[in-house]
Amino acid sequence: MSSTKKRSFLKTVTWRIIATTDTFILTLISATWFSEDLGIDSSEAFALAGTVAGLEVITKMILYYLHERGWSSLEWGQI
Repeated sequence: MSSTKKRSFLKTVTWRIIATTDTFILTLISATWFSEDLGIDSSEAFALAGTVAGLEVITKMILYYLHERGWSSLEWGQI
């Protein structure tokens, strides 16, 4: 039993959508919560959340895809 590269890629994309949304929400909440300490207003908190989420999309997609392909190449734990 093994996964195709297409399946790994689609899993990468769908997971990245979920994970990036989570990163955006957590960054927005944190930046809004600590906005006074950070010296930013709500629009800057929103921009910060977008920047953080945007930067992590590509690097984490590549890392997840490589991780998925690595696990797909192992027979360990598959029945």
